[in-house]
Amino acid sequence: MSLFSSLLGNAGAISKEQLQEKYHKLLIPSENIEAGFQLIRDTFIFTNKRLILVDIQGLTGRKIEYFSATYKSISRFSVETAGSFDLDAELKIWISGEQQPSISKRFNKSVDIYEVQKILASFVL
Repeated sequence: MSLFSSLLGNAGAISKEQLQEKYHKLLIPSENIEAGFQLIRDTFIFTNKRLILVDIQGLTGRKIEYFSATYKSISRFSVETAGSFDLDAELKIWISGEQQPSISKRFNKSVDIYEVQKILASFVL
């Protein structure tokens, strides 16, 4: 992922092996990582059971929030593809009972937004 895309807040794909090595303590025995993406310091992980958002906070990065959303709690989602002048795609996720998207992430063009949508749809639908 390029530094320029990172500075713009766009996510890039991370290998399953890297995610497994770093976040294996978050997973239950029957849980497998399907895909993951990283912003500058934050990571979000699609597993076969839930969506995990890792939010690194503060200047030192010592405070970390791990947000888990089960797929059954996701009421809807949308993807917006990159355009000619807009170089990034966007994913929005609504958690049940929320009027506004609970999660909104931008992806650089190295990420196939259709694949992200397919992974999410396979678990939500």
